[in-house]
Amino acid sequence: MLTQLRIQNFKTWQDTTPLRLAPITVFFGGNSSGKSSIGQFLLMLRRTVEQPDRSMVFYTADDQSIMHLGSFGSYVFDGETGRDVDFEIEWKCEGSKQLIDPLHSRRHRWSQMKFNGKVGQLADSERVVCKAFSYILPEGRARISSRASAPRSETMPEMRVGLERTNGGEKYRLVTSEYKEKHSPGRAWPLPTPARFYGFPEELYSYFQNVAGFAGLQLELERVLKSIHYLGPLRQYPKPSYTWAGQAPSDVGFQGENTVAALLAGAERTFNVGGKTRYAPLQQVVARWLVKLGVADNFTVECASKSTHTYQTLLTMPGRKKPVTLPGVGFGVSQVLPVVTQAFYAPPNSTIIIEQPELHLHPAVQSELADLFIEAIGTKEGGAERKVQFLIESHSEHFLRRLQRRVAEQELKPEDVAVYFCESPDDGNGSGIRALQVDKCGRIKHWPKNFFGDQMTDIAETRKAGLKQEMAATKGAQGAKA
Repeated sequence: MLTQLRIQNFKTWQDTTPLRLAPITVFFGGNSSGKSSIGQFLLMLRRTVEQPDRSMVFYTADDQSIMHLGSFGSYVFDGETGRDVDFEIEWKCEGSKQLIDPLHSRRHRWSQMKFNGKVGQLADSERVVCKAFSYILPEGRARISSRASAPRSETMPEMRVGLERTNGGEKYRLVTSEYKEKHSPGRAWPLPTPARFYGFPEELYSYFQNVAGFAGLQLELERVLKSIHYLGPLRQYPKPSYTWAGQAPSDVGFQGENTVAALLAGAERTFNVGGKTRYAPLQQVVARWLVKLGVADNFTVECASKSTHTYQTLLTMPGRKKPVTLPGVGFGVSQVLPVVTQAFYAPPNSTIIIEQPELHLHPAVQSELADLFIEAIGTKEGGAERKVQFLIESHSEHFLRRLQRRVAEQELKPEDVAVYFCESPDDGNGSGIRALQVDKCGRIKHWPKNFFGDQMTDIAETRKAGLKQEMAATKGAQGAKA
């Protein structure tokens, strides 16, 4: 689970400042205020680690998704190619990890991890390079091998290992703190270019005698980035039927195009809520939520033809008896189905980015979406905690009000929600962001001006205009009598 994020010099962000990421993190703000850029940055990192080309520092053009960031000058802040894109990610690991230094009999253990990266364009060309990166193990505990004369353990400052580019050259050097690396005999040479934005070159493992464990740091970063799943604001238009040949997608897709395949592939997965012993399969969980949201009375995915592997989604709408396929119902149902499915289909330990889950939905349904995400972070699968988190971009006041209510009702812990308000750049310093602290009573202090529009002014002006009309009508009636 991601716990902190900081991005500098990316699109409208000169500096997001360190952002605490909770199980439910929500970004609000006006148009072009930078909300989407935060999710796009994380999606870019995920897509980069998935690419086979290890020489590509950032993967910024993707025909299979909504991500089209273009050249470095297109996504660096203010188009200033002399700047570097700097970022820091912190996360909780799955269980305890360890880095072994075999030469010095040390085992450094940790359960949290940070990664810092710096990417920029060379001054004499348009080539984008990784200028530096580092893995940081913040807990700082090293265990020494058990010997009668040696202490069992000692506390150390944070450990840092990484690469940085040497001045004026194409070579890199290994940079460490609290780790005693040792060169292999006769191989005290500079290192070649890193792999992507985070990878030690293969030569590192032959140039040094005791760095084999560094490969595990890369694998841990890849694991957490591959666990990021993204669902965009415009979901795919529904089809009357779908073909499924047994594939199991990693998620519902950037536009929800894999939703039906996910429902079929996840048929054997079961979930329970609130510690109940009864487990429900994925389709039943999704159907229950469609009913709770008030958009359907029943929902199933049924095989229409075994020979062609064709399936149909059938819904019974409120007030009707005959089921219909998705194209036969309101557009909002097709837009919310991928959201509900993704909330439960995503694997355990996932970070799920969703843009505008409330799109095309009635305000009452928007409120219920908050309960959907609250249930999803507390639901168990197969008896185990799922430990999923949601990063949500929203414009819905109803969604936020329900989160506040659930905190006040003690159904959601204040520390399990983080709310941010993004502000459009107006002074040349990039987008701004402020954390809106939700206290244990669900209250938010210091609301930004016009957070959800100027409602009080609208109410007052409506009342004034109504009184003006009433007064004019009264005068007209009095004049007619005279």
